[in-house]
Amino acid sequence: MRVVSLLPSATEIVYALGVEPVGTSHECDYPPEATGVPSVVESRIDASASSTDIDQQVQQADADGGVYAIDREALSEADPDLVISQGICEVCAVDTVVVEEAIADLGLDCELLTTDPHSLGDIFEDIERIGAALGREERAESLLADLRSRVEAVERRVSDTDDRPEVAILDWLDPAMVAGHWVPELVDLAGGRYGLADPGDASTPREWAEIREYDPDVLVAAPCGFELEQTFENLTDLTDRLGFEQLRAVETNRAYAMDGHHLMNRPGPRVVDTLETLAALLHPETFEAPEEWATRPLARTTV
Repeated sequence: MRVVSLLPSATEIVYALGVEPVGTSHECDYPPEATGVPSVVESRIDASASSTDIDQQVQQADADGGVYAIDREALSEADPDLVISQGICEVCAVDTVVVEEAIADLGLDCELLTTDPHSLGDIFEDIERIGAALGREERAESLLADLRSRVEAVERRVSDTDDRPEVAILDWLDPAMVAGHWVPELVDLAGGRYGLADPGDASTPREWAEIREYDPDVLVAAPCGFELEQTFENLTDLTDRLGFEQLRAVETNRAYAMDGHHLMNRPGPRVVDTLETLAALLHPETFEAPEEWATRPLARTTV
């Protein structure tokens, strides 16, 4: 089957089910071999810019017709049987409506499968749906069994603890945005409390004063699309804010940066890696320390 995946999480799912796509998006970079697959998506955003500039670019692009465009020539050459799109966020990946228009205008004879996950269960359901569309039901069942087993292992290890720290996770720095969707659920499963959003809530900009008042025990900066180095390049958007140094998480050295590009904001199989990483940050006495590429203490930049 010829598959075009228009978002990184779906690309990871397709590869995990043993299928190599014939077309992807410009952001699909895992597994590494995905970088060699032709992209059918064009972005109007300079992803290397600062968090403030990217936010302004997004607003301008949105007003001018959208953040992303389909490379119709590349999509036509891919000649897909299945195209996987998304409906969760028009900033994260090309919108389904744009994809529908391109498919119709090109006269492509293919199925369009749209993902719209807001919880861990939704992510697992997407794996099941994509597995069915690919004819890889058994492979999907095996993958899900492994993922669920790992989730249950984390739950068991934190079930007896009375220490459930208050957590805040930011998936953008300027403006400050509190992560939602599956993130509150992951924090709960990892043995924490997430008081700024409920499970399934959209990621939402918040006034800095509200985050200061919440005063989390653990603070995680995981900007959407940023790997650690880019997060640290933009960290003054967070650390220069009034009262940052007085946050409980900062004073107790429990403020961290996390790879938002590969972990926090990618609803695919590695969402369980995200859960395990969070559990290690919240309960370092119980779990092994995360790998350095995944997370790093903010204290290194605020001394």
